[in-house]
Amino acid sequence: MSVLLDRPVKARTFGGVNLRRRIADNVATVLVTGSMLLALIPLAWVLYSVIDDGISAVLSASWWTHSQAGMTAFVSGGGAYHAIVGTVLQGLVCAAISVPIGILVAIYLVEYGAGTRLGKLTTFMVDILTGVPSIVAALFIYALWVATFGFHRSGFAVSLALVLMMTPVIVRATEEMFRIVPMDLREASYALGAPKWKTITRIVIPTALSGIITGIMLALARVMGETAPLLVLVGYSQAMNFNMFDGFMGSLTGMMYDQTSAGAGVSAVPTERLWGAAFTLILLIAVLNVLARLGARMFAPKKV
Repeated sequence: MSVLLDRPVKARTFGGVNLRRRIADNVATVLVTGSMLLALIPLAWVLYSVIDDGISAVLSASWWTHSQAGMTAFVSGGGAYHAIVGTVLQGLVCAAISVPIGILVAIYLVEYGAGTRLGKLTTFMVDILTGVPSIVAALFIYALWVATFGFHRSGFAVSLALVLMMTPVIVRATEEMFRIVPMDLREASYALGAPKWKTITRIVIPTALSGIITGIMLALARVMGETAPLLVLVGYSQAMNFNMFDGFMGSLTGMMYDQTSAGAGVSAVPTERLWGAAFTLILLIAVLNVLARLGARMFAPKKV
């Protein structure tokens, strides 16, 4: 009798797999899939609304070749050329400053400063900058660039404010990509006599390039949709302005704010321009993402 009681109870199996594990796996799969579908509903709804309300403005040829100079709020015509150029210029200047700084900081944190006091302090400061609101970044640049140094409100000042918001995102994304690069690759490079700087530039960065590009594009998409720095650091202009250091400058987010003030939602003309600017901003970010992906594939290490 005691021998029978001491026998282990065999777990019920189904197809050679523990039944409890199979049930848990199926439940988890259903929950994850349902959560994904639930998250896609508002995303699809937003995309449909923007495309449905903004497609008529975007399909017009003048939308891409004309500005709103001389146009009134309730007379149709003009385009978003001035806003597209302003958004692209501000984004490119911001990226030109943020990307090198962010990648170099990530290299230091992963390859040189891990565990050091300076590395911990840098990580702490990056965490703080990640949570800084855009209006705070704009006010800081205004106090420093305009009030202290005496420079004019300009598109370049907007780019500086966007740098404060874009850099920590790039640092975090790049840092995570560097950490998932296998240590075996680094050790193999060291064993062949390559110095550390060459290992980083020839092995680590190319291996993590795809993830780095993704992080950069996510950060750029975030800052290109900000409105607070535009309102504080440069006024909105309906005319073209290529000068990043002087004068009011158009932008897609500034155009959306301007059309909202002009009666979007009440009058058909500013409403169409508002949705058109929103759709154009989505298209611009999508094009930049596609180009970045193609560039990452071109420069990624080739599989043997």
